Amino acid sequence: RRERQRFVDKNGRCNVQHGNLGGESSRYLSDFFTTLVDLKWRWNLLIFLLTYTVAWLVMASMWWGIAYLRGDLHQAHGDAYSPCVANVYNFPSAFLFFVETEATIGYGHRYITERCPEGIVLFLFQSLLGSVVDAFLIGCMFIKMSQPKKRAETLMFSRAAVISQRDAKLCLMFRVGNLRNSHMVSAQIRCKLIKSRQTPEGEFLPLDQCELDVGFGTGADQLFLVSPLTICHEINSESPFFSLSQRSLRSEQFEIVVILEGIVETTGMTCQARTSYTEDEVLWGHRFLPVMSLEDGFFRVDYSQFHATFEVPTPPYSVKE
Repeated sequence: RRERQRFVDKNGRCNVQHGNLGGESSRYLSDFFTTLVDLKWRWNLLIFLLTYTVAWLVMASMWWGIAYLRGDLHQAHGDAYSPCVANVYNFPSAFLFFVETEATIGYGHRYITERCPEGIVLFLFQSLLGSVVDAFLIGCMFIKMSQPKKRAETLMFSRAAVISQRDAKLCLMFRVGNLRNSHMVSAQIRCKLIKSRQTPEGEFLPLDQCELDVGFGTGADQLFLVSPLTICHEINSESPFFSLSQRSLRSEQFEIVVILEGIVETTGMTCQARTSYTEDEVLWGHRFLPVMSLEDGFFRVDYSQFHATFEVPTPPYSVKE
């Protein structure tokens, strides 16, 4: 079939764009810090460089302006003359003095004299403004670098889901795995069925969300994700797939969104990984190949067989039938 539009991509990206916000766009500015963190890296780096460049040039211009108004630029800075800032003769020297002060380098060649109250006030203002800018921008960059989004790259989902019998019950199954040795603490799995439907009152719901039970009542949704696990949804009278058969699967149109959440063991931050399965990626009468084997003193996981399936005898009828 022709690949149709997904609600959630295989890599977990949600295909939803917000438009025609109108006056609601001001809400992004009210939470400017989060807006800045959510920007792409290229925009973050551009804002980082522009903010520091503009702040440095403005503050250096203020030091140069004080020296210009006092006439320090046109007089020799000898022992008999007390300028506002010693050894500031032009804009480059004023810029170097600001950078030395802001970065606390302190070469000792340029310094503020005690006979310049406006310079002392500007120095205090510069110290406060520099602390605020450093805290805001460096804090933003640190939070962006420490976000656990990249941890989801090492959480794997099988390319396809399968429907077959397990314990004499028809089940929808897919596989999840963790490529790192560090564990996902309190890992939990959830599934949503995205499907259009029409209510008895005639209301059309284009992207109706329905919960798929993957062991909420029994605790099977709480995962100990040390080795690849097969997540199972039992198709029964409570399941949205109660009337699904092998033949009707060919004409259905739905999407199963899988959400895996947990706490990253090394950082203590919450991580979420997502994927989805459309009706074309659900294989009727298949089962996943085993990937675990016992070696000398440890269990080995063969990830080359992680996505592999094989056919098994499965009745083509729905549970309802």
